[in-house]
Amino acid sequence: MLQTIRDGERLVVRLNGELDHFCAQSIRRELDALLEADKGIRMLILDFTTLSFMDSSGIGVILGRYRIMRDRGGTLAVIHMNRHIGRIFHMSGMDRIIRQLDKQQEAQA
Repeated sequence: MLQTIRDGERLVVRLNGELDHFCAQSIRRELDALLEADKGIRMLILDFTTLSFMDSSGIGVILGRYRIMRDRGGTLAVIHMNRHIGRIFHMSGMDRIIRQLDKQQEAQA
């Protein structure tokens, strides 16, 4: 289950547990339903505070939502990555296209 906070045109979604092959499809469906239900969302922020693990299926989920946001003229950013997820993020090259916000940027976004 995803926790969400809507603030103007910004939607913060906290991912819990693991983002792997077993749950990627359901998370993808939940995120897509949120974005489809509200076309006014211009910035999607994925909060990894309570995400403990991510594999290549998670990368696919993130990249797919990046494309959706890009196509609607919006952006996707991530916050609160642990070391493991940050390493995967960097090794996959996602850090070159998806912004990682620090606390100050998060507050201003």
